[in-house]
Amino acid sequence: MTAPRRHGIELSYYDLGHTPFFACAADQRFSYCLYVPEDYDEAGERRYDLVVVVHGTDRTAAEYRDRFAAFCREHGCVVLAPLFPAGIGRRDELHDYKFLDHGGIRFDRVLLSMVDEVAAKYRVDGSRMLMHGFSGGGQFAHRFFYLHPRRLRAVSIGAPGLVTLLDPRWPWWAGTKDFTRRFGAGPDLEAMREVAVQMVIGAEDTDTWEITVTERDELWVRGADAAGPTRIDRLNSLHRGFAEAGIDARLDVVPGAAHNGYQVLPAVQDFFGETMGDGPCRSW
Repeated sequence: MTAPRRHGIELSYYDLGHTPFFACAADQRFSYCLYVPEDYDEAGERRYDLVVVVHGTDRTAAEYRDRFAAFCREHGCVVLAPLFPAGIGRRDELHDYKFLDHGGIRFDRVLLSMVDEVAAKYRVDGSRMLMHGFSGGGQFAHRFFYLHPRRLRAVSIGAPGLVTLLDPRWPWWAGTKDFTRRFGAGPDLEAMREVAVQMVIGAEDTDTWEITVTERDELWVRGADAAGPTRIDRLNSLHRGFAEAGIDARLDVVPGAAHNGYQVLPAVQDFFGETMGDGPCRSW
């Protein structure tokens, strides 16, 4: 039975369980919600793993948070679900956060500011988090991995529509040709090899209507189609590139699933449970 939510010593009712969205102090255009196990004891000593779940284009951050609640209760962790609203910078904007650096905003740094806020408030390990993203969130997650592998214990990359290959032939975002100029340093492959990596996708995820980029599109760069036409092709290309770089990545293809982030969550939660040393999660 789930413990009742209660007021804490300094934490309120709204700081435990399924929290409201809190504005990020570093940039209040962005916000996040949490799930904190209701039995969290402010006077205790237990430290909690931090799981970050990044939404896709539809921005269902709270739904992903809710679907991790049972996992958090079973494994003793806190989930943070950031919200990167559509329409930041221009009214019809949908995709900027997926590329980390766009429109004068470093979305990776916004996320790290959220993590630091949560780590200052709760006994969570914000130094090395576990991150999952699906679709647009999968785009964010694998690019964040390139920049900040030392802040990750594990990363689960779910069905990204557009991938950045570890390939210096192609410019950002398709590859890493100008990565150092843009971000100040190249991908830290040694650190990336120390992170547990999962790639996950549905076996029926074959639609291309949303992810075909041509020279007429704003997002087009040279190499945009280098990874293949479908999300499955592109994830396989990413997986091969990781293997060539000595990065061991588990590839899970979920039978019967199409492009649906909720259908792959059992595989994601099994991966996280095993990474934390608790074995597969069976609370789904």
